[in-house]
Amino acid sequence: MDKVGVIMGSKSDLPIMQQAIDFLQEMAIETEVDIVSAHRTPEKLIEYSSNAHLRGITVIIAGAGGAAHLPGMVASMSPLPVIGVPVKSRNSIDGWDSILSILQMPGGVPVATVALDGALNAGILAAQILGTKSDRVQKRILDYKKSLREKVLQTADEISK
Repeated sequence: MDKVGVIMGSKSDLPIMQQAIDFLQEMAIETEVDIVSAHRTPEKLIEYSSNAHLRGITVIIAGAGGAAHLPGMVASMSPLPVIGVPVKSRNSIDGWDSILSILQMPGGVPVATVALDGALNAGILAAQILGTKSDRVQKRILDYKKSLREKVLQTADEISK
């Protein structure tokens, strides 16, 4: 069974990253959660990035605030798709530093980037990637999207009365 690695630069990122973790768990997708700091634990970053695929991880979601080097550094060393989550941290410049650090990757080192604090979308995107080769996951994604549609239609019906 495929796993999604969910990593973050520090514990302060966990409230945002929990959105991805919760969604993946709702989809019954195994997750491996860890703190990997690009600046404070570079050796751990290298080990994690270089070996994640050997542990059965298929997609990595990496959240970071401030300079936000974690997603790009992971992508530079891993053969796996990396989804970056820019996190608005207390030392952030309204989150723009994180967004641009993750978004503006050089050619050859792609990082799929979601919105500021958009860990839920990162979880959904990771599940959609897994769903390309798992009918079970794809059915859960289809059910989830159907539930979104139903919520909107129900709300529209309620306000039109």
